[in-house]
Amino acid sequence: MIDPPPGGFAGPVKRSITIAGHQTSISLEPVFWDALEAAAAARGLPLSALVAAIDHARISGAEPPNLASAIRTWLMAEAAA
Repeated sequence: MIDPPPGGFAGPVKRSITIAGHQTSISLEPVFWDALEAAAAARGLPLSALVAAIDHARISGAEPPNLASAIRTWLMAEAAA
């Protein structure tokens, strides 16, 4: 048996962030927004700066995923490190 996470399951929440001078909308589940905000705070960065850094790493790949997928993947890799 699996219990739901604290606060239950939640769908994505869309936010607008400015990256490289242009606004983009990103949809992430609240747990990922919380983790992203914590990662930015731990690095002393604004949220938009961390997202821009993840975006830069994402677009340098051979087949870049969408930004939300890249953020989720980066957050999971950070949690495992």
